[in-house]
Amino acid sequence: MKIHTKRFAAGAALAMVASLGLAACGSDDNGGGGSDSDATTVTFLPKNLGNPYFETSDAGGEKAVKEFGGTYDEVGPDTAGPDAQVTYIDTAAAQGVNALIVSANDPTALCDSLNAAREAGTKVVTFDSDTDPECRDLFINQATAEGIAKVQVEMIAEQIGDEGEVAILSAAANATNQNAWIDMMKAELEASHPNIELVDTVYGDDDDQTSFDKTAALLADHPNLKGIISPTTVGISAAARYLSTSSAKGKVALTGLGTPNQMRDYIEDGTVTEFALWNPEDLGFLSAYAGKALADGDITGKEGDTFTAGDLGEFTVGENGTVLLGDPYRFNKDNIGDFDF
Repeated sequence: MKIHTKRFAAGAALAMVASLGLAACGSDDNGGGGSDSDATTVTFLPKNLGNPYFETSDAGGEKAVKEFGGTYDEVGPDTAGPDAQVTYIDTAAAQGVNALIVSANDPTALCDSLNAAREAGTKVVTFDSDTDPECRDLFINQATAEGIAKVQVEMIAEQIGDEGEVAILSAAANATNQNAWIDMMKAELEASHPNIELVDTVYGDDDDQTSFDKTAALLADHPNLKGIISPTTVGISAAARYLSTSSAKGKVALTGLGTPNQMRDYIEDGTVTEFALWNPEDLGFLSAYAGKALADGDITGKEGDTFTAGDLGEFTVGENGTVLLGDPYRFNKDNIGDFDF
């Protein structure tokens, strides 16, 4: 399968900070589409609003929509939940949106609404967190589940000397992507790191305070804990906030998936040594272009279809209607200053 990976470089965010405010609450002017009735209409539906990760990815989507002259919107619930996105899917279908870009809170709970939207003519692209394949047209995968799981296990193993007790602080218990990564992390630990014991997995529901409290509980419940893996941007920043002022700072390692701007202070003060992520702006950008290619009839989502996503280049649809963005990138004290998103 041919894939394209946009390499991270200094200043990679371009105009990210300027665009975040627009993405966080939707676009009052509907992006760059104006009143052109032929413009492709694209609606982003993240797991929940107010999440810095989705603010960044949706800003990338808005940038792409403006670039190809479409009409952009962002909608979503305030709190992530298995069926919290259903009403927004139904509304988008009723409005005749050309492409709906969804990060799914549950692999099956959205299927009836998504398939009804597809029957009404809306193309459905999932990104970040997938549904069952029969419920969408394409899935834009930020990186392979195997790659994401492996890099997190490698980082925690390096930071704790490849032995000791670790725990996982996840997002929602039903989150498709989180659960896939956790299953693979368990397999990787068992196969390659026999001296590391996974003693607990807890769920912060992608809520800052809940994740903060779950971190405190993990440390209380497991006094010999040596490390925490949090494969969610909300979770890792909340855990870092707790550790940074606790007696566990410097004693309990923390890694997982985060954004540079969330984690910068914790890297610089020594709370966190290293974490990973892909570029969420690129993920949203690619998802928007995929939606346009589907809506325009340039692709159908079958394996082998190709399309171009602006300056990210050409992508090829792989098995089960999946398009791969690229590989995770590790952030640490040596390179975090090069990024702003």
